[in-house]
Amino acid sequence: QVPLVESGGGLVQAVGSLRLSCAASGRTFSSLARGWFRQAPGKEREFVAAISWSGDSDYYADSVKGRFTVSRDNAKNMVYLHMNSLKPEDTAVYYCNAVQYGSTDPLTDYWGKGTLVTVST
Repeated sequence: QVPLVESGGGLVQAVGSLRLSCAASGRTFSSLARGWFRQAPGKEREFVAAISWSGDSDYYADSVKGRFTVSRDNAKNMVYLHMNSLKPEDTAVYYCNAVQYGSTDPLTDYWGKGTLVTVST
């Protein structure tokens, strides 16, 4: 069973919207705060957003604040990233991982395949 599976990426025009999904299996990822990360071509992977286990608090990278919203449905073991007002610089492969709430670092070394978001001008 793959611990984390990201989906929902695609090609979208600038100022458009997308919703990414992250499905978790097993108790490890399901019971932790979860974060979204992204890696643009030729760049290091960076933190995007995170949400507490309960879903009642979250935080964001400055570059996406006000445009992206993270949510989760623990009954389905799902975490979502709602992306609005997309910009070409949001183009990247997006990944989810567990986080220690408050941190911008991933908690584990596990990375799924990610989901590619391409924003055109």
